[in-house]
Amino acid sequence: MSGWRRRRAKLGVLPGFGLSMGFTLFYLALIVLIPLSTVAVMALGMSWESFWRVATSERALAAYRLSFGAAFAAAAVNLVFGTAVAWLLVRYRFPGKRLLDAAVDLPFALPTAVAGISLTTLYSTKGWIGAALEPFGVKIAYTPLGVAMALVFVGFPFVVRSVQPVLEALGRESEEAAATLGASWLRTFFRVVLPELVPAALAGFVLALARGVGEYGSVIFIAGNMPMKTEIAPLLIMTRLEQFDYPGAAAIALVMLVLSFALLFAINVLQWKAAQRLRSV
Repeated sequence: MSGWRRRRAKLGVLPGFGLSMGFTLFYLALIVLIPLSTVAVMALGMSWESFWRVATSERALAAYRLSFGAAFAAAAVNLVFGTAVAWLLVRYRFPGKRLLDAAVDLPFALPTAVAGISLTTLYSTKGWIGAALEPFGVKIAYTPLGVAMALVFVGFPFVVRSVQPVLEALGRESEEAAATLGASWLRTFFRVVLPELVPAALAGFVLALARGVGEYGSVIFIAGNMPMKTEIAPLLIMTRLEQFDYPGAAAIALVMLVLSFALLFAINVLQWKAAQRLRSV
């Protein structure tokens, strides 16, 4: 086989790799890289002292902790319950299954402001759930717990829709074979089913985490927006913009960008290692 044919075999049967790669890089640069580089250029236009003072102020650090902490906690909750709901939708038949399947996508369809107002009404001290929890000293609205609840709501479909196709493709044959060989249901789940679900579940976790870190509309209504307590980083950026402090907003946005990229990169490495381990089994 000639060298040209070997190179073509590596690239694939269909031609047009160069055109496809060029269009992909152009689209990536136009939609992603240029806007992000603009944020970096604006932030780095400040002096180092000004940048450090804005990016590491007590108010900004409190906003980072709340945004990333609540997003991580919400994504972890969605990882567990989203996988359970996907299992329920795939493995069982029950009345109202199609309705439940459609309801999973409601956070996608609802405007974020509508979701925020609904959650605030529900979890406030005069709402159905908030009024029931108030005698026990549990307050959700206008607390960090309320922020996490809003992020659970908006991130829930990502895990369900990531895990559900994998469960549908997995089928019951592997589980039945393990049961035939004498494995218990618990051993079958952890040794047969769970390794297949880990890459998809981590993908859903990453999507829910990314959505939670940047969420704004559904959170500002239930958070209360109290500086140092319930103020999220996107709201702090908006506050800086309303004050026409564009370099300060860019500095906070750059810190969030770097932290988000590092966190998502670490999770993607874990996902890649899990997939590699699955292939080697």
